[in-house]
Amino acid sequence: MSIERRPDPGSGGLSEKDAAWPRRLRRLVRASLTHWGRPDLVETAELLVTELATNALRHGSGPDIGVRVSMPSDHLKIEVNDGSPLRPELRHAELYDEGGRGLFIVECLAAEWGVSPDGATTWCTLPLTKGPEEMRPAAVTAPVLREIPMDLPRDLSAPGLARIQARTLLTVAAWPGSQPHAVEVLHTLVDNAVKHALTPGRADQPFGACLSITEARELLIDVTDPVPQFPDFDQAVAGECGRGLWDIARRGVDLSWFVAGAEFDAKTVRAVVRPGAVEL
Repeated sequence: MSIERRPDPGSGGLSEKDAAWPRRLRRLVRASLTHWGRPDLVETAELLVTELATNALRHGSGPDIGVRVSMPSDHLKIEVNDGSPLRPELRHAELYDEGGRGLFIVECLAAEWGVSPDGATTWCTLPLTKGPEEMRPAAVTAPVLREIPMDLPRDLSAPGLARIQARTLLTVAAWPGSQPHAVEVLHTLVDNAVKHALTPGRADQPFGACLSITEARELLIDVTDPVPQFPDFDQAVAGECGRGLWDIARRGVDLSWFVAGAEFDAKTVRAVVRPGAVEL
């Protein structure tokens, strides 16, 4: 894509309009990688495109900059053209410097980086070391017959209220599984979201829970929160980051997570609880 630069010569830095672009680019990168099935690359790619685009907006000489993100066979490539023939130089900022770390961050995070022969395009790559077949997709094995959204407050009372609501909802739905087990799974997921993802006092955060019953009589428990990353998910399920998700998984519940929200600004953690008795 091409971005029109709106420099502010008197400010000595980015203009307000130019400063808004890195955030927009992060959203585009997140959406693209999620669509391509590579949410594992989102966090690093967002940071790389932010640094390259900010450098280009700040130091470019042309009327616009070009940003290109592609995924050839074995790597992700990010290219930013700033229209300037002056080659960017890596510098090592001092401890209390407010800037000057852009290319240093790129060098640390990227597999490779460089500059085109004409000096106008700076590029970097990330290896595709983890294929889509190795990712944890949203776990579901049968079509959903019924969805039951839950209205929860965005505060510390949510886990307790989720437990109370779920008892009634599962009884009315006549779900043929261990309702006490399902209630505890929901409580754990909501409690995790409240403690680790919600910002106290913000009413506009994506947050909620939904119970769904499939044709196979599985119960899907979805809990959405406003943090679109879960980098330690596998460690959490393995019990290396607390016992909550580990305790759920060891009882035969399938756990997964995926990026959600209209602007990919949230994540949903999903638990699939199968019908039948469960040893608590």
